[in-house]
Amino acid sequence: MEESMYQRLEIAVKRLAEIDEELSNEDVMKDIAHFRELSKERANLDPQVEAFNRFKKATDELVEAKELAKDSDPELAEMGKEEVKSLENELEKLEEELKELLLPRDPNDDKNIIVEIRGAVGGDEANIFAGDLFRMYTRYAEAQGWKIKILDETPSEAGGFSTISFKISGDRVFSKLKFESGAHRVQRVPKTEASGRIHTSTATVLVMPEAEEIDIEINPNDLQVDTYHSQGAGGQNVNKTESAVRITHIPTGTVVACQTEKSQIQNREIAMQMLRAKMYANKLAEQQEAIGNERKLKVGTGERSEKIRTYNYPQNRVTDHRIGFTIQKLDRVMEGELDEVIDALIHYDQSTKMAGEQ
Repeated sequence: MEESMYQRLEIAVKRLAEIDEELSNEDVMKDIAHFRELSKERANLDPQVEAFNRFKKATDELVEAKELAKDSDPELAEMGKEEVKSLENELEKLEEELKELLLPRDPNDDKNIIVEIRGAVGGDEANIFAGDLFRMYTRYAEAQGWKIKILDETPSEAGGFSTISFKISGDRVFSKLKFESGAHRVQRVPKTEASGRIHTSTATVLVMPEAEEIDIEINPNDLQVDTYHSQGAGGQNVNKTESAVRITHIPTGTVVACQTEKSQIQNREIAMQMLRAKMYANKLAEQQEAIGNERKLKVGTGERSEKIRTYNYPQNRVTDHRIGFTIQKLDRVMEGELDEVIDALIHYDQSTKMAGEQ
């Protein structure tokens, strides 16, 4: 292991001990914000220190095994040699694990997310596919033990949604789903097509970390707030009061709407959450563009050429074009079994970061 890496881990050990001492202080426990901040830092350091302790233990055992390998007794020497080989492999894996753990963390990884899915190219079929994607993410979220709340939806008469926005809350949601933003392409015989021809349609997905007021500042004077009657499928009034809320951020032209709650106050609160998330996502995109970070692909116009992933039904195939990853398990992916795809994207991102660090 490189000396600089070893020193960073020694600092992590020392810092973890300091945090544990602070957390045992009654005054710190009374300061909720500081307590939460320390707890979050501890949660980040703990895996590093735990893996480092395993590394040091394996290093000590390797020294002993090498001594045993020199023993005059042939059987003991052979045991020592086998132990040396096993420990060297373990140390190699632990060093790779530690390299990943020391990578700079995305500060948004622990956040909940707001997702917006829109039918793009392909008319009714695009809207139906948007509904399929919503179901896919819902199933995945349920398997993770996360909670889903629909914030706004515009159902399509043919099925699915022309647009749907929803919030996913849970443990490290953004860390798992942050690479889903972009144009998703489907190739299949549409439910609306009688001739059996394969069509290509797209839906766009935008994943935004939930933003607090401290993350993004919005001037109330920059907002235009409109109220209207909530609408259901087919245009029927869900209620007779103007409970639905549409907010326009005038300087940027960003528009959000919410009609899921019966109370106008609740709908306005949710719409503000959506607005903060959109503006925060735009701010992050600008920062990434400024530093030349091309790993995170952003949502485009939904044109067929701007695809990040293809769902090919005739071949039961899912392909993520950003990393050249393909699996023949589309039926299971659409049921929410996204782990293989998501793990491949996370691994690619970590590998890219590690190459950059080196």
